[in-house]
Amino acid sequence: MLSDASLRGLAGRLVRVPGVEAVALGGSRARGEHSPDSDVDLGLYYRPPLDVVALRRLAREVAGPDADVTAPGAWGPWVDGGGWLVVDGTAVDWLYRDLDRVRRSWEQAQRGEFSWHVQAGHPLGVPGHAYAGEAALAVVLTDPGGELSALQRAARSYPPLLRDAVVDGLWEAEFLLAGARKAAPRGDSAYVAGCLFRALLLCAHALHADAGRWVVNEKGAVAAAGRLPGAPDGFRERADAVFAPAGGADALGAALDVAQQLVEETVRSCSAGPA
Repeated sequence: MLSDASLRGLAGRLVRVPGVEAVALGGSRARGEHSPDSDVDLGLYYRPPLDVVALRRLAREVAGPDADVTAPGAWGPWVDGGGWLVVDGTAVDWLYRDLDRVRRSWEQAQRGEFSWHVQAGHPLGVPGHAYAGEAALAVVLTDPGGELSALQRAARSYPPLLRDAVVDGLWEAEFLLAGARKAAPRGDSAYVAGCLFRALLLCAHALHADAGRWVVNEKGAVAAAGRLPGAPDGFRERADAVFAPAGGADALGAALDVAQQLVEETVRSCSAGPA
């Protein structure tokens, strides 16, 4: 298992790669919500040009001769790029984050501007404020210039205008369920399931925003929303029950009833303001 000292030592070596400005621990380990087998997510905050050759050389020094890293952008516009490595028996993911894009994400969040972006591995989509939220939730391991640390201090206060924008987005959850009800009598399980998933994840994002809490992806978002003050009673359990039916018109209709109640209660909860 990679020790804390080894992790910080690795971060110190990474920040010496030309282009890398700071390194931060992210994901479930940064939030203290990890399991023993959770990957170690390292955000490599960089400014172009990133020296991929030097980064690949370092990857092979710490993770073996077959280790590799990508060029920026190789994993899509929002995940960007990086490497899936094993260091001292631990899965360690290097994830590129363009520092200027992170700063723009924060500036847009402050103005209440965001949109959803298609990205492989993110069935809901990546919210435009995800980079700002990652910075706020991360554990900064090394930041010689202090820029990431300064951004983190600012982003720990959830922007009020972003709260309003995310909560206002609940109109889509209601719209999705209305459309799904037309498909349920035909037994269109796939379409209904897609609508249910997006509607309930939009609720999870709205509940986090209403509580002034960052949430940056779908993993664990429903469970975390259920623990928030002001969440509908039994939010997680009722949301989980939505996806239990095997299919069929009656089962899908019942699932939609549960989801409708959760959406309506989330709207009321968020309309009342932060708890």
